[in-house]
Amino acid sequence: MEIKTKLLMTFKSSDDKKVSITVDNPREDLTEEEVKTCMELIKEKNIFASGGSDLASLVSTKVVETDTANYDLVF
Repeated sequence: MEIKTKLLMTFKSSDDKKVSITVDNPREDLTEEEVKTCMELIKEKNIFASGGSDLASLVSTKVVETDTANYDLVF
């Protein structure tokens, strides 16, 4: 089995749509304050635009782990 970890940051755009940015393999010791600071910087610097709309506010952030099991299909 293979476990993958992603940081999922969700924003609301100026046209009132949710926009998510993911980061693969975030540091294990990443703090909530570091993530919030990073998200604020992304929003303030207007680094990403979604469909031509600016990011207007922070919605949520979470670390997501997925566990994948591969099966060999033999016929």
